[in-house]
Amino acid sequence: MLQPRMATVLRSIARQYISSAVPVSSASIVDDCGLQVSSATIRNEMMRLEEDGYIIRPHHAAGSIPSDKGYQYYAGTLKEVELPPVEQRLIDHLFHQVEEELEEWLSLAVALIAQRVQNVALVTKPKPTACQFKHLEMVALQDHLALVVLVLRGARVRQQLINFDQAKSQADLAVIADKLNTAYSGLTGPQILSKNMELSSTEQQITDCLLRMMKAEDKPEHEEQYVDGLHFWLNQPEFNRGQRMVPLVELFEQRKLAEVVLPDEPESYGVQVIIGKENKSDVIHSCSVVISRYGLPDEAVGTIGVIGPTRMPYARAISTISYLTLVMNTLVAELYGREPPPRSSWAGVN
Repeated sequence: MLQPRMATVLRSIARQYISSAVPVSSASIVDDCGLQVSSATIRNEMMRLEEDGYIIRPHHAAGSIPSDKGYQYYAGTLKEVELPPVEQRLIDHLFHQVEEELEEWLSLAVALIAQRVQNVALVTKPKPTACQFKHLEMVALQDHLALVVLVLRGARVRQQLINFDQAKSQADLAVIADKLNTAYSGLTGPQILSKNMELSSTEQQITDCLLRMMKAEDKPEHEEQYVDGLHFWLNQPEFNRGQRMVPLVELFEQRKLAEVVLPDEPESYGVQVIIGKENKSDVIHSCSVVISRYGLPDEAVGTIGVIGPTRMPYARAISTISYLTLVMNTLVAELYGREPPPRSSWAGVN
């Protein structure tokens, strides 16, 4: 826990550097905070912050900038920040102007986030947190070869070829499909895996095939994603020169941003702030991610977030993501004919 004056100095450094992208001097901290102390006293506090890893100095004679640890502390002080009421009303008005279609809401949400935070925004389409089995069809192609067609909840269809050790007729496959459809209806992959059933070798082979398809479907790269704001990155001093921007642009071109950005185990509720090397991929170790899940828990959940340099306007990002999470919760609940989750369930910063 930082002492009060050290915390004040660190917050001032973070605010000023986020605003200007210029290392912060002790004199500017005195002016910014109105502390009744000398610049020498502030410099001593800055030395302690540097020793503790909260700030760094790009050059010996330069001012200071926050480290990842410093940004983490600063972001943690913004738990209660809210979007101004006038902006909340404007967002509500804009959503009421678009057609009542999920795709329209997602497109508007990603555009609003990018514009308001001046960084790249990402919104994924809501889907079950784990895909659910709906129906299985199998088509005999040759004596030992069949096509497995898996229908998942949410009208998603996946298919794969499968080879059997013994010849199987269409009638044989139909009997197996009927048995598995009855046994697996509405289940997720882990639920199917834990189900204690007597299966023949062929039925087990087909079940293993289904589980592989469902596991692949649950991976982040299969998220249907909406992305906006690449041009805002080009205006950031961290990205507008050198080679740092190249791999980030490649993520856009290959539509792999969600795969790289989304954590393997996202928080269930609330806004999550992931800074620098906390990110799972080294491609974005120079970035920060502010994200939140939205939708209906256990039924249809998506992710809404913003990605930018670690010098991100965290207060703006957190308040924007937090409010749009509430808006999207309500819209998805209306779409599914459900009550939206309680506001308190999705509030706060993790």
